[in-house]
Amino acid sequence: MSLDNSLWIGGIAAEILVLGLLLYRRAWKTLPIFCAFCAWELLSDAGDYAILRFFPASYLTTYLVQSVVDAALQLGVLVELAWSVLRPLRASLSSRALWLPAVLIAVVGAAIWPFSGIQEIAGQSSLMRNLVHLVQTVSILRVLLFLLLAGCSQLLSIGWRDRELQIATGLGFYSLVSLAVTMARFHLSLASQYRHLNQVVVASYLCSLLYWVFCFSQQEAERREFTPQMEHFLLALAGNARITRMALGDSANSNSQERK
Repeated sequence: MSLDNSLWIGGIAAEILVLGLLLYRRAWKTLPIFCAFCAWELLSDAGDYAILRFFPASYLTTYLVQSVVDAALQLGVLVELAWSVLRPLRASLSSRALWLPAVLIAVVGAAIWPFSGIQEIAGQSSLMRNLVHLVQTVSILRVLLFLLLAGCSQLLSIGWRDRELQIATGLGFYSLVSLAVTMARFHLSLASQYRHLNQVVVASYLCSLLYWVFCFSQQEAERREFTPQMEHFLLALAGNARITRMALGDSANSNSQERK
């Protein structure tokens, strides 16, 4: 069996284990988007085999659709992780506060977009260039979220036994390897070298899956409460964001009435 097939079969097996553990731990109650992401990855990876074997001409179209859905789910996972970190404050926050991490991630993503367009292949279509651009932007966002959660773990009262940091670690490791491989491809000329680098990316994803298998096979640690100082700061931040949003809404309404 070739290394490519071994990595593919190993990835499918690890995805099944991760999804099974998520269902066993009833993780869909707290992390529904991450569960949907894992289920999608399993279905898309398993479907790739059938498409390549029976409908090879449709693979490019399928790949484009899969990439867009994958990027959308990953953005959802990032928002979900950021919102889950605020779990101890849920009782003090309104449901509208969910928009705060979503807006912050969108703003950071917009700031990253102009600098994340690392093009791998000259002569790509505009659709493919934009798709690669989107994938690279989401990869950078995953790395930044991991660094933020890891660097501020003490302030956020989370540790390596908390699901949020475990998921972010797996995504961050895979993303770091993917970005490093993307940059390394600029210095390659042989097709065999591209193949070996692709195997490194797949192997890094497999490592992340195995890490999640290890993490979700253990009981989740009880979530610690925020310190009073951190709780006051986060509530003040959410309050300021709400006031700003209301002010922007009032300004937009005033402009609309003036035009009428």
